[in-house]
Amino acid sequence: MLTANRDLMHQARESLKGRWGLAVGGNVIYLVLFLAVQYIPKLGWIGGLIIGGPFFLGWSSFFLSLSRNQEAQLSLLFDGFYRFGKALVTYLLMVLFILLWTLLFIIPGIMAYLSYSQTFFILVDNPQMDGREALRKSKIMMTGNRGKLFCLFWRFFGWFLLGILTLGIGFLWIIPYLATTAAKFYDDLKREAIPSVMAGPVSQPVQP
Repeated sequence: MLTANRDLMHQARESLKGRWGLAVGGNVIYLVLFLAVQYIPKLGWIGGLIIGGPFFLGWSSFFLSLSRNQEAQLSLLFDGFYRFGKALVTYLLMVLFILLWTLLFIIPGIMAYLSYSQTFFILVDNPQMDGREALRKSKIMMTGNRGKLFCLFWRFFGWFLLGILTLGIGFLWIIPYLATTAAKFYDDLKREAIPSVMAGPVSQPVQP
């Protein structure tokens, strides 16, 4: 049985106790560097698209370590660059699939995002895995669980309003809180829902 969302949030707060500074610092570094690349002349949003995958893989590794109460170091934020090609291709495919569904309507786009939401966590745990395989495994893992993740994100709606009311300052803590909770969701789903999904290769090609 999957853990209740409120309990996942409580577990995330427990994992962040005494490490809020590290979590906030890691998130600030990620955001500053990611945004800075997009201000480089002649690169702009293309630069963000190119480094988005490696950065997001490192960001996932960092918060997954925090969530698991492991020794999370800021250097984990750059781990994705050691697998630059795989992270880039995975990210581009993920963006493409979500965009294609969004062109149909906003709801299918949201559903697609939820389906592929576990992809980079899966890559962190399975460095040898192909990006397309990780996308497919995420889609399988999220079958029947997209509503639960959506409700988990919805629980942060009030926190996001607070972040807006504090002129964005509150997001320094809200985003790490959300990221750690999302990592808890992944581990809970991996352990309780369909652990067999993670075993063995997937031979069929990923589809949008």
